[in-house]
Amino acid sequence: MANYLSENEKQTILALLRLKYSQREIQRQTGIRRETISKYGKIEGIIPAGEPKPASKVPPGSPASRSLSAPYQKQIEAALSLGVNAKRIYHDLKAEGFPGKYWSVKRFVKKLKRLKPDVCARIEVPPGKEAQVDFGKGASTFNPATNKYRKPNLFRMVLSFSRHSYEEVIWKQDVESFIRAHENAFRFFGGVPEVMMLDNLKAGVIDACFYDPTINPVYQAFAKHYGFEVLPCKVRTPEHKGKVESGINYAQNAVKGKTFESLDGQNDYLKEWNKNIASLRIHGTVKEQVIKRFNERERTALRPLPDEPFRMFKIGIRRVHVDGHIEVDGAYYSVPCEYLGEEVTIHRDTKLIRVYDKQGKEIAVHMRQHKGCFRTYDEHLPEHKRWSQLRMEKRFREQAAHLGEEVSKWTEKIFEERGVLAFRVLQGMISLTKKYSSGHINYACGQALKLQSFRYHVLKSLCEKIPTKEERLRQEDEIIRPLCEYAI
Repeated sequence: MANYLSENEKQTILALLRLKYSQREIQRQTGIRRETISKYGKIEGIIPAGEPKPASKVPPGSPASRSLSAPYQKQIEAALSLGVNAKRIYHDLKAEGFPGKYWSVKRFVKKLKRLKPDVCARIEVPPGKEAQVDFGKGASTFNPATNKYRKPNLFRMVLSFSRHSYEEVIWKQDVESFIRAHENAFRFFGGVPEVMMLDNLKAGVIDACFYDPTINPVYQAFAKHYGFEVLPCKVRTPEHKGKVESGINYAQNAVKGKTFESLDGQNDYLKEWNKNIASLRIHGTVKEQVIKRFNERERTALRPLPDEPFRMFKIGIRRVHVDGHIEVDGAYYSVPCEYLGEEVTIHRDTKLIRVYDKQGKEIAVHMRQHKGCFRTYDEHLPEHKRWSQLRMEKRFREQAAHLGEEVSKWTEKIFEERGVLAFRVLQGMISLTKKYSSGHINYACGQALKLQSFRYHVLKSLCEKIPTKEERLRQEDEIIRPLCEYAI
């Protein structure tokens, strides 16, 4: 709106000023800015130059004497004592006929909080009990991926007892970068605290609920590996981890205005800054040198580091195919047959594939395979499908030994001669037992060995040509007299 008003507008605001309306109320009713109202009020002498704005009709003594929210002060104070925010208070007052806007309630709430600030209890913890983690912004650094300078994320971990800290700049706040920064901090301190307090960033917390937060499963596995508990802070309450919140500004100030050509360069600078400045300072709260307090009272209270670093893994969801396998990066891995068609969770790292059901139970573990390869465990298959090549060979040898010596010899020879193709030939040989006796087949196999033939149709032809009776004519026997005994 222009600074020059029509005569009607001018007379309207002057009349309202004479009636002791506040400038904010006049603005709400007329839409004219308070600066313009004040200017015309001073020109007409209604508002003396240099004196405060006229009071509204609200009784003096209220923390917001010109606010439409002032008559509802008791309700607002009661709601604030329960932890209700300004938006909820506004909706409740609106239901009672409140004539003002949300911003009136918000301003009034701010003034009440200034008059009655919350009392914050300072919490001190024993040595080795707690560490706090937070992110800030580092100094401008050259990023080779984009060929530009930008500010990386400044990771900081502070031990709550001694205030000893670790700083590191990283490009991403993903799970892997977050975990590796933790590991570097633990190695720097030489141990692990019992509890880790952190913000509700996705790398650490998936569902930010104060009463029952859902921790990122990878970060939870990392915490279990190192033996610490995760304690996320309440959303939008930085005072719950004030030791690291104030320390972030301290660390950011150390690199403010500087430029680095690489992350390693900035991390080296932060390492020297911590060694020569941050750890040597007399902390304003504990009134003691940080590194001395750490070395004398906290270092030995930290839990020992594990023997091996945490093996990073990624999480995914897979559906079990009808053949009882899941696909991971182009390779195939078996799972128990009862999970056909269901979704399972996988944890994959550089060496292993771990498979979990919906209840989080581990149901399979496999070594990583190359693309296109299968890894199958017999126990994952149904009972009637558990036939590996070695088991099939063993089975055929047992059946051949039962049929006779010649069958066993022929079976061993066919494995040597025909390899994998021998399985179907042997299946055909076994099927001949439905029509011929074991002696019949044993004799045929002996003849096939003499012919050095290892084909099914040859063995079948030999069986068909041999007389069907079991006892064939023999030249020698105990009841047959030799020819030399007969007279010539």
